[in-house]
Amino acid sequence: MIDLDSNQRDFEFNDRDFRRVCELIHARAGIALAPAKRDMVYGRLSRRLRNLGLRSFKDYLDQLEQHGGDEWQAFTNALTTNLTSFFREPHHFDKLREELQARAARAPLKLWSCAASTGEEPYSMAITACEAFSSMTPPVRIIATDVDTQVLATASQGVYAIDRIAGLDPAMKRRYFQRGSGPNEGKCRVAPALRALIEFRPLNLLSNRYDVGGPFDALFCRNVMIYFDKPTQRGILSRLVQHMDDDSLLYTGHSENYLHAADLIQPCGRTLYRRSRRNGA
Repeated sequence: MIDLDSNQRDFEFNDRDFRRVCELIHARAGIALAPAKRDMVYGRLSRRLRNLGLRSFKDYLDQLEQHGGDEWQAFTNALTTNLTSFFREPHHFDKLREELQARAARAPLKLWSCAASTGEEPYSMAITACEAFSSMTPPVRIIATDVDTQVLATASQGVYAIDRIAGLDPAMKRRYFQRGSGPNEGKCRVAPALRALIEFRPLNLLSNRYDVGGPFDALFCRNVMIYFDKPTQRGILSRLVQHMDDDSLLYTGHSENYLHAADLIQPCGRTLYRRSRRNGA
């Protein structure tokens, strides 16, 4: 098939190149790219070609497979989609607050944000913990992981455009964020006390094992499984349940469904799951 857009692009990018990208990112990070993502792939990876001074996607992919190294991480970062916000799907944080208060006698409590992206989710978890215990030093530890090292760096810094917190309650904004001034006008930083509750670290959900400890009282794995096919989802779930007790809660995205993994996890509320009693993990 002829690429009708090739004469309008800076780099040659044909069907075979796209198939290779799909195969490589699936093997590397479990992401299943649909044909409709072809233009997105070109746009994101063409920046890597420019940075490396390459002239075609074939040259780039050949170099990636032959030499790899740090470029594998850059390749993965480029193709990872990171859509997030503070208190996304707010019913989850209402539930988390209830659960933290109910489990207070078992403190310290352990939480895991499995796809932390730029940090809005784990910081929302940290704020929820502070609110639950009416303290800036609640008995809670949060592990926040992601395969994309660039977004983790952003998350670790905890600095955001001020409009990212526009929808939050004014009292919450004053309590948990510091407004920038001068050269930092238009930005805000999370309070140091929130940052102290979270440990950010890279983790690929395709890894054979997750070196994160546990078991966790709550695991947030939301809006990431939609990028994986069913076999990959099942493999990830089989590893996640190894970090869950019978009363641990797995918080999932609103468009994710795990009927195919009923032997691993069972629904117990709105986009909430527990480890299945049939699961022998």
